[in-house]
Amino acid sequence: MRAILPCLLLCSALAGGEGRAQPAEEALALGQALTVAGDCASCHTADPAKPFAGGKRIDTPFGAIYSPNLTPDRETGLGAWSDEDFYRALRFGVAPDGSHYYPAFPYPYFTKLTRDNIQAIRVYLATLTPFQNPPRPPELRWPFNHRFVMRVWNWLFFKPGIYQPDQTKGTPWNRGGYLVEGVAHCGGCHTPKNMFGADQSGQRYGGGRVQGMFAPRLDGAERSGLKSWSVDDIVEYLQSGRNGRSHAGQLMSEVVANSTSKMSDADVRAIAVYLKGLPAGAPEPAIIPPPPAQMASGEKIYKVECTACHEADGSGTPRIYPPLPGNANLQSADPASTLRIMLDGAETMTTPRAPNTGSMPAYAKLSDQEIADVTNYIRNAWGNAAPLVTPAQVAKARRNR
Repeated sequence: MRAILPCLLLCSALAGGEGRAQPAEEALALGQALTVAGDCASCHTADPAKPFAGGKRIDTPFGAIYSPNLTPDRETGLGAWSDEDFYRALRFGVAPDGSHYYPAFPYPYFTKLTRDNIQAIRVYLATLTPFQNPPRPPELRWPFNHRFVMRVWNWLFFKPGIYQPDQTKGTPWNRGGYLVEGVAHCGGCHTPKNMFGADQSGQRYGGGRVQGMFAPRLDGAERSGLKSWSVDDIVEYLQSGRNGRSHAGQLMSEVVANSTSKMSDADVRAIAVYLKGLPAGAPEPAIIPPPPAQMASGEKIYKVECTACHEADGSGTPRIYPPLPGNANLQSADPASTLRIMLDGAETMTTPRAPNTGSMPAYAKLSDQEIADVTNYIRNAWGNAAPLVTPAQVAKARRNR
């Protein structure tokens, strides 16, 4: 199947409209490929023994929601849905009973899929093992616990419609754009949100807070974006969860494990081509270097706690212990992910392409000031530059673990 999926995605996604109906075998293969690209399993699987049965808690700034059951169970899943019900859900964010979904279900991205692709996903989901799993109601604060609010939200922030290829770009770029902007919904995490949970205008792929961590910039920003990454760097990262520049963090590891590592080589490369073509968005913040005393304190801590793995010059062991100089994630304006790793430690994810393991211990034993000092050191040594981290930020990250 892997050999034919690139052609399927290419022909169906870029047909420039609703396209032709796919034969059943092609539709099933395409639907599986799109479901993998959408990382549907990550959000819709709470119990590994019941894949796609939903029930996973998803925390948002407005409270918690629980993912629905995507299996063909007729009572609690999609078994009783019509094809039109499924189409309206993905294209317009509307449930069969006429109520509106919350955008934690990323219909603002799925709306860009062609009708044929939406139907292909439906065909694949219908082949899953049915599991009964009654949906849990959302636990949202007022007024967001009333779904009619979504009518206003959609009027303000939602623009339905399929992806329109850019005729001035090549096929791989448009193919990557269809995936990134649509089913892969990369902006769901990597674009900052406004106070209402909608993408901030003018800051596409500028990085965003997700469950207490920071999804880094995917645009061409010089320090904290992908300017220093090549297309091959991005491909390797998406396929293995690591490359010579960085490692996938906790949340991205799940995406790599369940989605990008299972996609076809051609689709992953198309995504990389598209991301590499994104221009730098909002300018990176001006940096005030840490005081020399703080850099000295941070360096002292680094030499004691970090050099065994990351080396004195921060070079590390690429693909086992990530290098620190020029590390885009490390230089993000928001230090949330760095602080979480400092406090909780990290485990290198393994994939068939990168089976060797690595780990970093937690350093919660250090004081807030010590963690601030060493974090500021690694974010501003070896040519790095990033905003200062304060002990108060560390304390807040410690409380929110």
